[in-house]
Parts: sequence; structure tokens; C-alpha cells
Amino acid sequence: MNYPIPTSHQEIFALKKQPVDAELVAAAIAGVVHIARSEGKSLSDLTSEVLADDRLLDQQLRWWLSQAIAQAWEDVQ
Repeated sequence: MNYPIPTSHQEIFALKKQPVDAELVAAAIAGVVHIARSEGKSLSDLTSEVLADDRLLDQQLRWWLSQAIAQAWEDVQ
């Protein structure tokens, strides 16, 4: 992977400066999982946050993202 896994909120926000591709998305998801764990959140907590209604993603994309996060939760140590 060309991007290191972010370990802080600042590193996640810094990814916005990069061109979006599959590797960037994977790094961002892995970073979110890493940060959530370091904050003591559970997969259920994180999934609830992702599935919460917002103006950025429609329901189908939120569901897809929750599934990607669940997979990353299992894969990222």
C-alpha cells in the first residue's frame, strides 16, 4: 500500500490532499478502525456512527461503508 495507515485524526484529515483511489480509501478505513480502537470504541459503536444519517452519504453508501469497516475491523490489528 502506498499510504501508511493513519494513527490520528489529523493524519486522516491530511488524506484529503491526496488524489482519491482505492488505496487511499483503504488506508482511510484502516485508520478509522485503528483510531476507534485506540479510543476504546467497539465495532458496534463505529458501525452506529457510520450508519447514522448524514448529508454526505446516502443510505446505500453508508451501508457499504459499514460493511467495509466491519471487514477492516477483522483484518486490521
